[in-house]
Amino acid sequence: MRRTVLAGLCGAALAGAVLTAPAQARTGGQEHPFAGGLSWQLKESGSDARFRGLAAVSRDTAWVAGAKGTVLRTSDGGRTWRDVSPPGAGSLEFRDVEAFDGRRAVVLAIGEGEASRVLRTDDGGATWTESFRNTDSRAFYDCMTFFDRRHGLAVSDPVDGRYRILSTADGGRSWKVLPNTGMPAAQQGEAAFAASGQCLVGSGPRDVWLATGGAARARVLHSADRGLTWRATDVPAPAGDPARGVFGLAFRDRTHGIAVGGDHRADQASPKAAATTRDGGRTWRPAGQPPAAYRSGVAFLPHSRATALAVGPTGTDVTSDGGRTWRTVDPGSYDTVDCAGAKGCWAAGEKGRIARLERG
Repeated sequence: MRRTVLAGLCGAALAGAVLTAPAQARTGGQEHPFAGGLSWQLKESGSDARFRGLAAVSRDTAWVAGAKGTVLRTSDGGRTWRDVSPPGAGSLEFRDVEAFDGRRAVVLAIGEGEASRVLRTDDGGATWTESFRNTDSRAFYDCMTFFDRRHGLAVSDPVDGRYRILSTADGGRSWKVLPNTGMPAAQQGEAAFAASGQCLVGSGPRDVWLATGGAARARVLHSADRGLTWRATDVPAPAGDPARGVFGLAFRDRTHGIAVGGDHRADQASPKAAATTRDGGRTWRPAGQPPAAYRSGVAFLPHSRATALAVGPTGTDVTSDGGRTWRTVDPGSYDTVDCAGAKGCWAAGEKGRIARLERG
């Protein structure tokens, strides 16, 4: 989102190759078990950057990306973190990272004009190649997603009244702007939120959804052809203000999804911060017992049809019925959450906070 409402980031990555962490986890001095005895176990990152980009590869391997060009990677379950930040990237704000394994990953930097960039590594972050640099001052890229190891999309806030979509067919090594003829017109003031790397999410080989806010109505746009044509649907979420809307999406298949959001300002309530769909986003219903506050990230637990986690600055909520009802299970601050197989779930946020879901 090109406005400055989400621009306040804190900290920077510490220099050095390997950052160590204790095996035990703490959340404000306590553990907060949920979801069958599982709880967030904090991992010392050695950084004070705010991480809004997160890619869970497995229980052992994860990538985070954040403020001041910071990228960290672990391959031992979070016991140690390697600083693999691209050289000279200190002025960039990374808000999304998509990883295919422990060696190959793509990161997205946000901002107006040339501040929006995409970089890719094939050697675990030892070297990076810039594969896209935005040259249009009207564009501001927010999020990206991949359908598989080759095909992916990135989204910019509206240009000439429509969202701009970038497409790659070679794993992020090259990108092209898709035609906007199949994109519905944007509302006045509408944009996507670069808050958690989840404003653009895919499921399966061709389906992708785009979350929006900042306008009179919060919406989710759906494409079933990898971004060529889109259909917009209103979502019952806070709207009517630049700080309100849908901030994050998760789909467990091409029909069942969860939207989370609200009002990101700390002094504003978000009484209707979640909605669900059972028809691929054609219709959305408000959660009967939604999260009590703004949430920016959401993810389904692996191998679960109904259990999901939603995170935000004031805590973590869990649902066991596909997003219809929620309960708060942890007070820790996180901006984003992502899950891989075998319950390889991770969360990340402000002041270098990174956690893994583990049994207490």
